[in-house]
This record gives sequence, C-alpha cells and structure tokens, in this order.
Amino acid sequence: MKLIAEYTEQNLEVLTEAKDGKKSYAIEGIFMQAETKNRNGRIYPRAVMEKAVGKYDKEQVAKGRAVGELNHPEGPTVNLDKVSHKIESLDWKGNDVVGKARILETPMGKIVEGLLEGGVNLGVSTRGMGSLSRGNNAMVVQPDFMLNAVDIVQDPSAPSAFVNGIMEGVEWVWNNGIIEAKQIEQMETEIKKAPRIGLYETQVREFKNFLSLLKHKI
Repeated sequence: MKLIAEYTEQNLEVLTEAKDGKKSYAIEGIFMQAETKNRNGRIYPRAVMEKAVGKYDKEQVAKGRAVGELNHPEGPTVNLDKVSHKIESLDWKGNDVVGKARILETPMGKIVEGLLEGGVNLGVSTRGMGSLSRGNNAMVVQPDFMLNAVDIVQDPSAPSAFVNGIMEGVEWVWNNGIIEAKQIEQMETEIKKAPRIGLYETQVREFKNFLSLLKHKI
C-alpha cells in the first residue's frame, strides 16, 4: 500500500470562540473532494471516499480520537507529540467533504494559533494509505484506501513534492497491528531483472525473503 497525501486547494474559514475569557480557534472548509481530478493527478471515486470517511468518522471522530499534525510526518501514523488539532466533524456536501478542526492547546497547536493570528493562510492535507490504478488521464484511488489523518499545512507545494519524492516511494504493510515501512526496492529489482524463464522462481524466492523479513520483526 502506498501512503497518499492530498492538499485541498480551498480557502478555510477561521473561527474564533471566547469562553470564560479565553479565545479558541477552529478552521472549517472543504477537507476532501471526490470525483474530481486533483492537483496530484488522482481521482477518488465517491464510493471509495465515502467508505474511508465513514470508517474514519465512526472510529476516530465520533470517539474523539481524530487528531492531526502541523505539516506532514514521514509516515502514516500520528505522532502525539506533534498534534496540533482535533477533527470535530466531517460532513458531505455534494462531492465535497466539509470538515471542522479545533486547534488544541499543544505546542504545535500554539504555533497554529500564532500563524492564524498573524494572518497566515493555512490549508489541510489528508493522509491515507491505499493502492492506485491508472485510469483515463488520472490515477484512480482503489477501494482499499484508508484515511489516517487530516494535517494542517502551510505550503501547498510541499505536500506534493514531499509525498511524491519520499512518502509514496515506500511500501507500507500491516505487521502485527502496526504499520511499518518495508525496504523492498532490492526485491523489486531482483524480480524486474529476472529472465522470463526464471521469473516464477525469482518471484517465489523474493516472496519468501519478504515473509522472512516480517518474521524477524515480530
């Protein structure tokens, strides 16, 4: 499975609320879009996104666990020491998923607050895992897609460059309930350079090597 991140090029509304003399911030706007080719050349079918958002909403948002980071980390999991906000709601409007995120009183959350107070335009970027299939002039996200987090980002060009250059170049697998990156480039190279007559044997050998790698990690 590939780690997939998407920056949503939509203006977010900054909400401020005062309670007991204390100001709090939230951001609201379009977090995700289905059935539209995005800036990374990918399309999320409505059914695929509905399934992923529904699962995330039920298992994370509804239970108060849907937190995200300021900028993208190097993997699919959320680092609690870098959390800046909590997703409070995700609702469908047409093919758009409109979300609301509450800025938390964490070190990273304080940075976000300072940026918002200074008038810095921030955006959101989703982080998930799944496979891709080439369609008509676009890569189509497949039904195995899982939404992991919605992060806050400042530079819209950064997610594309960072994700395509690093994060999407790594394969991720489930290992005993934990998501791990696998260094399988060498295995792929061995399979690609294998002669046709010995291709099957090479595939079996490298698959056994992969299983052995997993075994040593458990």
